[in-house]
Amino acid sequence: MKEINLLPDNLLGTPSVRLVQSWYLQSLQDIIEFKHKDAEDEKVAYDFTGAVIKILNRHNDVVPTMAQGLVEYKEAYGTDPIVSQNVQYFLDRFYMSRISIRMLLNQHSLLFAGKVKVNPAHPKQIGSIDPHCRVTDVVMDAYENARSLCDRYYMNSPELQLEEFHIKEDGSPVNVVYVPSHLYHMVFELFKNAMRATMELYGDSTEYPPIRARIALGSEDLTIKAGYGYGLPISRLYARYFQGDLKLYSLEGYGTDAVIYIRALSTESIERLPVYNKSAWKHYKTFHEADDWCVPSKEPKDMTTFRSS
Repeated sequence: MKEINLLPDNLLGTPSVRLVQSWYLQSLQDIIEFKHKDAEDEKVAYDFTGAVIKILNRHNDVVPTMAQGLVEYKEAYGTDPIVSQNVQYFLDRFYMSRISIRMLLNQHSLLFAGKVKVNPAHPKQIGSIDPHCRVTDVVMDAYENARSLCDRYYMNSPELQLEEFHIKEDGSPVNVVYVPSHLYHMVFELFKNAMRATMELYGDSTEYPPIRARIALGSEDLTIKAGYGYGLPISRLYARYFQGDLKLYSLEGYGTDAVIYIRALSTESIERLPVYNKSAWKHYKTFHEADDWCVPSKEPKDMTTFRSS
């Protein structure tokens, strides 16, 4: 949270951002209390797990609260290109760090909280990590939940056309070592936005084009391609957390393809985390000069004003 202090004071002074800072400060204090306690003591272990669960719950609304803080800042002070660029740089790093922290906290709570140590529905799952994550099942689960929301709002929803390709073992289901909840979040957001785009584009039509999704597993990468998706920045961070990515390809008048790349090899799925150092500090202190590329006018040039010499 040291890095947040490099943002403008007016932004840090908004009620919502101050609230988020207070959550992180309180959580740090909660964790520090266990620094010198005996981890082998059952009472200490029990209390620590309780503190972890409490922290998880405390930080559930960090993303919308930070967003509200930005709204409060813009309403009071307007927008500035340099501030906006620095804020976006911070938020990408802040939310990536949040994904990592919640991953650790959730992993601990799943492994050590409660009497049931094995999930009956997924007996081979280790905490939040599934060594044999069935990608199609996660995609279908995300689609059905997004479809339920779409049906409630629009009274209808587009169908899903799903194709699965396994390059090495044709016809076999696609399984990878991954965190199902992360994959679900990415695909659900894409489906949700894809359905909204489809329903609003076709209006009162009785028939809607299907959402097309393709799952392809190669030797090194897993690719999920969903048509008509718009995607969200948080979903991209989830993809990048384990060295993957989420990219959008738009065609005017047709729609947008959203492609999720995931590392197929667990040995290459290494956390990608921000580091607070001098390079990060310099980013906030650099004054961005005028662009050294021309910006062409959108208005047609009036050639009658030009005279040959």
